[in-house]
Amino acid sequence: MSLTSAATLATLDRTGPRRITDLAAVEGVTQPAMTALVRVMEKSGLVERRGDASDKRVTLVCLTEAGASYVRTRRQAGVHGFERLIGELTGDEVEALVAAVPALKRLAELESQDREGPKQ
Repeated sequence: MSLTSAATLATLDRTGPRRITDLAAVEGVTQPAMTALVRVMEKSGLVERRGDASDKRVTLVCLTEAGASYVRTRRQAGVHGFERLIGELTGDEVEALVAAVPALKRLAELESQDREGPKQ
């Protein structure tokens, strides 16, 4: 799976259903490229398109259970990878990581806000 596909699934998991144009902007790709990507992920059963109850002209891209499961599995694999690597650090290195946690959390918040784009 491409990084853009994985990032798109993670965005949908984090923010809920989105318009294709919104997903394209968040992921930094063109709308036609996102449309093609969504089509592939639809065929794979990872996402589905649904109508927007508030605007019948709009179609939203939503995660399926298979898509949500894929995101969870990827995240868990990342956690296990970090656990293994952290286990190889010295005590001083682990302490340095613990001290850096507040700054890392703030970076994650800033990145999330940046990826979600301007509030509507």
